[in-house]
Amino acid sequence: MMPRALITGASGGIGLELARILARECYDVVLVARSRSRLEEIAEELRKTHGVKVDVIARDLANAGAPAEIHRQVGSIDVLVNNAGFGLYGNFVDSPPEEELGLMHLNMDALVVLTRLFLPGMIEAHSGRIMNVASTAAFQPGPLMALYYASKAFVLHFSEAINNELKGTGVTVTVLCPGPTETGFQARAAMEDSRLTRMGMMMSAKDVAEKGYRALMRGKTVYIPGLRNRLLAQSVRLTPRKLVTAVARKIQDRVH
Repeated sequence: MMPRALITGASGGIGLELARILARECYDVVLVARSRSRLEEIAEELRKTHGVKVDVIARDLANAGAPAEIHRQVGSIDVLVNNAGFGLYGNFVDSPPEEELGLMHLNMDALVVLTRLFLPGMIEAHSGRIMNVASTAAFQPGPLMALYYASKAFVLHFSEAINNELKGTGVTVTVLCPGPTETGFQARAAMEDSRLTRMGMMMSAKDVAEKGYRALMRGKTVYIPGLRNRLLAQSVRLTPRKLVTAVARKIQDRVH
């Protein structure tokens, strides 16, 4: 029987590319996102190209009950990719509270609940891999995207901690921390005019996914794709926090 992988946020960007890679590597895949029609298109592509079994689950993971529904429907898996997430751009006080709560539910709560639900089966099987997608945003505060940056710091620290707890179980947790990536993220966050988006530093989602997959298979705990991104993330540790925050604010500002 083929191993099985579940990918959230699989309708585009890094999630879609990871789904393609896992199917290529002979995993049956479960695709989770909000748009059923888009997922069905991707499922047909993967079945034709790789001959794997593909299941589609259209759910909004920002809804509290969605992770448990998915777990009941899917059962056991070998790989869990928690990729779904979004950002809000602008001053924290100006964002609609319901959107802020939605961000926290999706970026943190759903990731934690899915991990908690699928982990026991992996531990029992003495085998399993979990990828939690964070960001280089996890390494510093982010004015104008304060909640998003904070949510990714949560994902980073949570993932590192439970990976340590899982030593000796046969299960590993990898946290993928990409820098700016060519996905639909910038449009959804309404930050196409920010300096960060216009700096020309973006990697392709395919490249990020390929590098992330290799890190996952090696059982690497924290992986930052791209030398420039790794250097920037490391430099934060040596820079005064006030300056780090000021620089983050500057690159997040809109280009006038």
